[in-house]
Amino acid sequence: MISAPAPEAPHWVQVLLSLLGILGGTTGLAAIATVVSQRGKFKADAADTLTEAALTLVQPLQVRVSELEGEAVSARSELGLLREQVNQLQFLVRVLNRTLDRWRAAVHAPDATLRKIRAVVAEYERLPEDR
Repeated sequence: MISAPAPEAPHWVQVLLSLLGILGGTTGLAAIATVVSQRGKFKADAADTLTEAALTLVQPLQVRVSELEGEAVSARSELGLLREQVNQLQFLVRVLNRTLDRWRAAVHAPDATLRKIRAVVAEYERLPEDR
């Protein structure tokens, strides 16, 4: 039997049928359509996930920064008190150095006597405590 050749389909139909076969028919095409239509939702979900992760990482850092700021305020306050104490001690050292210089001068004076040295020391004892 001689059969007649089958009529050829247009080229675009052949390409379309091949493409559908490759994609798995309507199931594959539906999956591609779903992915394309939900592309914006995927981006939003990714952004939400990244935001949540960033907040999870940033929150402990914010707590630590707050703690460190409190410690810095406390340290500055303590530093102010310590500076005041240092100033008072420096003043006291200057006063004591002057006193020691006077006593040394009294001891090394050419006309130094025990009575004169005692008078210089007694003069120091009569000065008020605030020197």
